[in-house]
Amino acid sequence: MKDSIAILDFGSQYAQLIARRIRESHVYCELFPWDAPAKKILDLQPKGFILSGGPASVYAPNAPQIPDYVLESGLPLLGICYGMQALTKALGGRVAPSEECEYGPAKLETVLPNPIIEKGWHKVWMSHGDRVEEPPVGFEVLARSDNSPAGVIGDTEKKYFGVQFHPEVHHTPDGSKFLQRFVIDVCGVSPDWTPESILVESVSQIRDQVGGGKVLAAVSGGVDSSVAVALVHRSIGDQLAAVFVDNGLLRQGEVHQVISTFNQELGIELVAVDSQAEFLSALTGITEPEEKRRVIGETFIRVFESKAVDLGGAEFLVQGTIYPDVVESQAADRSKVDRIKTHHNVGGLPEDMKFDLVEPLRYLFKDEVRAVGEALGFPREMVWRQPFPGPGLAVRCLGEVTEERLTSLRAADAILRAELEEAGLLIIKSREDGIQGTAQAFAVLLPVRSVGVMGDQRTYQEVVAIRAVTTEDFMTADWARLPHELLACIANRIVNEVQGVNRVVYDITSKPPATIEWE
Repeated sequence: MKDSIAILDFGSQYAQLIARRIRESHVYCELFPWDAPAKKILDLQPKGFILSGGPASVYAPNAPQIPDYVLESGLPLLGICYGMQALTKALGGRVAPSEECEYGPAKLETVLPNPIIEKGWHKVWMSHGDRVEEPPVGFEVLARSDNSPAGVIGDTEKKYFGVQFHPEVHHTPDGSKFLQRFVIDVCGVSPDWTPESILVESVSQIRDQVGGGKVLAAVSGGVDSSVAVALVHRSIGDQLAAVFVDNGLLRQGEVHQVISTFNQELGIELVAVDSQAEFLSALTGITEPEEKRRVIGETFIRVFESKAVDLGGAEFLVQGTIYPDVVESQAADRSKVDRIKTHHNVGGLPEDMKFDLVEPLRYLFKDEVRAVGEALGFPREMVWRQPFPGPGLAVRCLGEVTEERLTSLRAADAILRAELEEAGLLIIKSREDGIQGTAQAFAVLLPVRSVGVMGDQRTYQEVVAIRAVTTEDFMTADWARLPHELLACIANRIVNEVQGVNRVVYDITSKPPATIEWE
């Protein structure tokens, strides 16, 4: 059993960021709802707990509280924002509304030496309306800000700590160091969660699960499914049949690129299936995003079930499900995290599916998947390509998905990508170099028509929106400040070269409040 940390989520939309920061320190952790069964969490055998932030007030009726087993475990504990307040309340301290709410940057001054926060002043990110007025017995104030007299508290004997700020966000520059000091120095976790260790553990788990059974692999062309397939192929070799489904929802030239990469670069034989007609038929008349995802997920499974028969039968299906897919697809009530969207390979799977799933990446974040891909020998340009959603262009073609509209969207997207590449802005570099250029850039076809003039004639055609973002972690993102001349060139090419489009708009919304994808 590897060393690990358990993170209890009290309703924070950014709880995933805590897990990402811990993983970046090469420490394994998992994220659980605060009221998940104790056995499920304790089976992980964690060496410490982290309590996330959340939207509630600890003194409100039915507010989430720290489960008894957490305090009874005697393990080190770090409470963040609401987690700190819940810890204070549970141990007899006092939490009260702040006279002034504190949202945004703040300066934190260390007042006592401690194992979490180094001596001096620190720039941190606050987001709270309540604060700790009186720490529990045995706790000392370790650091403070102007509006948080107990900005950091701790009982160093019990190894209990609380921070009012959010160390997980990039607005707290030293936040990763604070978290690392807790998990490694305080909890004593060994930082051995590396791409090499993930490979060894995954191969063992895949062999244990599959045994001598036949396995069918779903290849979409994205990084996740490609790495999952290569990982399973390394584990079981010829027991695997890799199937690439051309669902008609891919970008321009992508079908040829995927087949070529697998056959020539990776040495994995890929069976290509043309299922464009099935997917377009299934999507006829559907405009609601969640229904699109459900339909695409079910159609994928039906295609694979049919192909499995042609290939002599298969018991298992490989999918490139990653950890954010699982977390974001949780059917959660309002007391926990709201579901942002259903991923087609999680919430969209039919209940009567005839396969057992093999999901070797299910507990990995995207950057970890890329690192594993590099360790497997993937071409760098494939590992670091921009993300592409599992449902493909269906969730970038707003409204009904038709062959005609997909043709227009493909052409617009190809123009955008070509111009960004020419400008040196269609770039993702390795994790050591950091994400540079546009982290994600794509075209969206809107179900909106606008009046235009072309060749002295009135037109009434569709609108293309351009979305380009910069981000450190894809959990938050900002719109890319592309040069005006470049935007003008892209818009001019699209309206002149793409049939049925007479207007181009640029999305300048950050995440949050928007998501990166439009659907």
